[in-house]
Amino acid sequence: MDEDTGDYRTRFLQLALRAEALRFGEFTLKSGRLSPYFFNAGRFDSGASLAALAACYADALEAAGIAFDLLFGPAYKGIPLATALACEYARRGRDLPLAFNRKEAKAHGEGGSLVGAPLAGKRVLIVDDVITAGTAIREALAIIGEAGGVPAGIVIALDRQERVREEVHESAAQAVAAGHGIAVVAVAGLGDLLEFAGERVELVRHRDALLAYRARYGIA
Repeated sequence: MDEDTGDYRTRFLQLALRAEALRFGEFTLKSGRLSPYFFNAGRFDSGASLAALAACYADALEAAGIAFDLLFGPAYKGIPLATALACEYARRGRDLPLAFNRKEAKAHGEGGSLVGAPLAGKRVLIVDDVITAGTAIREALAIIGEAGGVPAGIVIALDRQERVREEVHESAAQAVAAGHGIAVVAVAGLGDLLEFAGERVELVRHRDALLAYRARYGIA
């Protein structure tokens, strides 16, 4: 399939592979698990790749049908992602307000930890790369609530669709969605990655490792 056409999930995975944001091999995660793949959204490090990624986010959100008024990017990776998505929506004819937070509150100038449009009274969409432990998302939700905004949902690039811990039978994304009563939209998940790997000659050799990883750590 051509890289610039087709389903947004496939376009995203093609883009991630080309940018080396998606790699295959053996990677030790922060959790200590040995993963056959690794995703790093920081490798979308050019204007063209970020613009193409933002289009995938926008298509996923359109498919999900979530209503929102403002984009919020949690520091740090969420900031360029939310900014790129705001630009993509402007390109499509919708001018959305944008805000993000600082890791440390500013004591001079305008002060505070928030930058950008005011959140009060807005339905706020959080834009990030992944949800791992959910800590960054919980912090973002607290910031939004304190500023008078209403969380409308979360959009991420990739959902690993694996259990947070061995004894827990839900993923980090599921835990956040259930715990806060908001939708989590992923551009693609592990299931999409498996299908993608099975359709590309150069990736077929990784499929067995992906299947074994899902069997051991995946959610039902």
